Parts: sequence; C-alpha cells; structure tokens
Amino acid sequence: MTRATPAPETVTVHVPFRLVKRGGRKEMQMPDGASCQRKMDNTLIKALARAFRWKRMLESGEFATIAELAEHEGIAPSYMTRVMRLTLLAPETVEAIVEGQQPPDAKLADFLEPFPVEWVAQPWLLADLS
Repeated sequence: MTRATPAPETVTVHVPFRLVKRGGRKEMQMPDGASCQRKMDNTLIKALARAFRWKRMLESGEFATIAELAEHEGIAPSYMTRVMRLTLLAPETVEAIVEGQQPPDAKLADFLEPFPVEWVAQPWLLADLS
C-alpha cells in the first residue's frame, strides 16, 4: 500500500498556556475550557498534616500549651494557631485537598484566613471543586 503524499518528518503542535508561580514553583495554566488534571498542593497537604499532628500532640498531653509546642517546633505560636485551624475544615474539604481537587487558584494563605467552623457554613471552600 502506498501513500499519495509522504508523511512529514516533524509535527508542530501549538498549545496555548502560561506559566504562573504557585508556592515557589512554576506551573502551567491552561486556557479556560481546557481539561487538565489537577495536582496536589504539597504545601497545603503538609500544612494539614502538621495541623493534625500538632492537635494530636496537644490532646495526648505531650505538650501542655500551644506556646510550649510552638517553642519546641521553632515557630511562632500565632502561626501555629492559624495552621491548627485547618483541623476545623469539613472532612469533604480535607479529602478534596488531599486528592488534589481543591480550587486551582487556592493557596495555603487562603485557608489560613478566618472561616466559619461549622461545616455546613463552609460550602464556599468547595464551590470551585469539580
């Protein structure tokens, strides 16, 4: 079987995207409507893990106060309390973050802002999740 026209040696594909910085890393941002698999935000996941670990350490009696634990960890108590607030997120939100299904523009700083502690009052956190 022969072809009427020879196949080209190279093929050029143009994909419109832009590079954005997220958490100190460069990431490709695809145009609206383009499907892309979301990535896990390691910074956010690490903060969640630390928050639950610190909560467990306080509840077990290993440390009596947040100030004592913060001194042991070498961080400011005010930062520790903001991060520990992540333990008040609804389980659906925590699961979405761990699975990389958080809103694409969500950053740790967004989750450290005050939010309602009642799970039913947190739907805005899941609004952009697919």
